[in-house]
Amino acid sequence: MSIQLYCFGESGHSYKVALGLTFAGLDWTPVYVDFFHGEARSETFRALNPMGECPVYVDGDLVLTQSGVILDYIARQTGKLEGQTEAERREVLRWVLWDNHKMSAQAGTTRFLMNFLPEDKRPTEVIAFMQGRLKAAFTVLNDALAERTWLAGTEEISAADLSCCSYLFYPEPFGFDRTDWPHIDAWLDRISALPGWKHPYDMMPGNPSDRL
Repeated sequence: MSIQLYCFGESGHSYKVALGLTFAGLDWTPVYVDFFHGEARSETFRALNPMGECPVYVDGDLVLTQSGVILDYIARQTGKLEGQTEAERREVLRWVLWDNHKMSAQAGTTRFLMNFLPEDKRPTEVIAFMQGRLKAAFTVLNDALAERTWLAGTEEISAADLSCCSYLFYPEPFGFDRTDWPHIDAWLDRISALPGWKHPYDMMPGNPSDRL
């Protein structure tokens, strides 16, 4: 039986893990979670993940939550996506933790506020504040990629790249324009050129157009 990934297409954190499973060469199946109709808050789903969040990784009796934990598990089980030395593994972890605190948290929230709330309920001052924080994060990321093929300095793509890239592939506006960040732009091109890469809405079920 293949690994099950409870996810939905709009979830950047789910996309990180979907890419990780794919690039690690693992057999996996997406299980759609209807987040926008409250399924993640249902008793059934919370029995699987009391945090009420996607993604959830299920492989037999093993259940893992939180994208960083799942990516780390995939890397340790397969020997891929983690670097070859302890120094590289620490650098991978450093970027995963940075992303979850400084970039994905801001990008996911800003994208939600700008695109998935009714227009009359979008808090313009909050959005502007979040976009300022994102600009600072994009600057850090762009500078780090100026002389590196992969973010953690590894020879091949790692969990650091997957963690930091996920929201940047989404089409909805949230304050990111690839043309403003040339090193990020080139890095995203390298990722999307890898065998198995797919756009999040092609890789996982769930698309904003489904709710129109």
